[in-house]
Amino acid sequence: MSILAAEGLSIAFGGVRAIDQVSLAIEPGIVFSIIGPNDAGKTTLFNLFSGLYAPLEGSVRLAGEDVTGFTPDRLARRGLSRTFQNLQIFFRMTALENVMVGRHRHETTGVLSDLLHLPSVRMQNHRTREAARAALTLVGLETAADRRADALPYGALKRLEIARALASEPKVLLLDEPAAGCNPVETKELDGVIRSIIEDRVTVVLVEHDMRLVMNISDQIHVLANGRTLAEGSAAEIRSNPAVVEAYLGAHGSQEAAHACG
Repeated sequence: MSILAAEGLSIAFGGVRAIDQVSLAIEPGIVFSIIGPNDAGKTTLFNLFSGLYAPLEGSVRLAGEDVTGFTPDRLARRGLSRTFQNLQIFFRMTALENVMVGRHRHETTGVLSDLLHLPSVRMQNHRTREAARAALTLVGLETAADRRADALPYGALKRLEIARALASEPKVLLLDEPAAGCNPVETKELDGVIRSIIEDRVTVVLVEHDMRLVMNISDQIHVLANGRTLAEGSAAEIRSNPAVVEAYLGAHGSQEAAHACG
């Protein structure tokens, strides 16, 4: 059974279809990348998956359940989490505190318990802190736990966002351009982080423009153009697909994709 699937998904803005009859099925435990030129509809598709938009037509299924139109908090409780293109970091908080925020769906004590400083609150805070440290370790930021976020370099902040998303213990993690703005060293670090996430049995759905990263890390690639599916297949199939090369990769992109493992 697919862990995440879309069937005939469509949405329009001002009469223009940003996503038009897109269908896909993502198997558990893989890296599934969605690529395409600017304005192809990649982030819009993510917004449909994560409940920020409700589709005009079609459906979304998560682990076999129809979750079409579910709000982001309901989807989080069912095991779907995401990051965004732009940093959403609390810069005056430590790295550890940022990740602890991502544990909110696992919090069970209420305001009264907090005010009374009940033992259950202390136990919960301890569990939350330990889970946040584990997420930081997974992304290679364990030594930065007590540093304020505004003191961390850009690449570390991108990994911090991933750690916070992982803190909710998702089945599916949507990563929206995690390598955007990163230098080659930071991108290589992200490659290792994504591989670690997969080893932790979390399915990763990736939107990314860095073709070296995409071709190196992806088990399956779905190509969008003008809101429609252009192609889907393995990295080898996509980089040799003439329609994809013409619509998106171009001469430079296809060369970069061909040398992705170099």
